Amino acid sequence: MADQYDLVCPLCGGESVSDYCSDKQRNYFQCHHCGLVFVPPSQYLTPEQEKAHYDLHQNSPDDQGYREFLNRLADPLITVLKPEMSGLDFGSGPGPTLSVMLEEAGFKMAIYDIFYANDDVVLQVDYDFITATEVVEHLSKPGEVLEHLWSKIKPGGWLGLMTKMVLGKAAFCRWHYKNDQTHICFYSRETFEYLSKKMGASIQFPANDVILMQKK
Repeated sequence: MADQYDLVCPLCGGESVSDYCSDKQRNYFQCHHCGLVFVPPSQYLTPEQEKAHYDLHQNSPDDQGYREFLNRLADPLITVLKPEMSGLDFGSGPGPTLSVMLEEAGFKMAIYDIFYANDDVVLQVDYDFITATEVVEHLSKPGEVLEHLWSKIKPGGWLGLMTKMVLGKAAFCRWHYKNDQTHICFYSRETFEYLSKKMGASIQFPANDVILMQKK
């Protein structure tokens, strides 16, 4: 087992952590400051193993079921945006779909993915909104990444996230979501409320596992 006294929370940098759960594959710890549940770095997959897992994904804009899944974020986001605003879909994956849906709705979109659309130029541009669906649970440095994305959102702009949320220790230990070895960080509603306060953002939870934060 990882030595919990050597662990630092990858979201807030907190050093006060405790055992949260363990299974046959990994150990999980929780930060006492922000509430993030996370896997120790020693138990991460290699980048090659991680990409091999993502290569198995069959998502595409032609998949109506996938579109309906993404609409849980797209629908509430579109209601707060203005026509022709520009956005970035961060972590767009091997079959970018949300960006296509938002372009169809009249917005200008860029995409970024460390494996499939690795163009750092798009990360230096300011946007009216940034989306990340089923992404933040994969980040080894979520604090650093989210801070950078937030810095690229214009005043009054939006960050839209989708990720399944922690509901408690007993439920977590039975949770299928933690068994995906590319999932290394797990957030609760309280964790996102911590983030919103840190970033000075207003926050909404318009649907299950959907988070919208607005830059004041």
